[in-house]
Amino acid sequence: MASRFKAECLAILDQVNALKISVTVTKHGRPVARLVPMDDAPEALPARSVRLVADDDADYFSTGERWHADAR
Repeated sequence: MASRFKAECLAILDQVNALKISVTVTKHGRPVARLVPMDDAPEALPARSVRLVADDDADYFSTGERWHADAR
């Protein structure tokens, strides 16, 4: 799931850059952020930058139980 999220986010970032469009990010239907191409970004960038990180090895949905896929 994390790898799918990462792939889709990177594709959106590529579209924002290539097409010079902005994208509004929503959470539960409410706008929370906007992605804009760097050419349209304000001149002064924040002192800190944020890096998108998705951990492909993270076990987001673990039940904590071990199981064997071929068990019957």
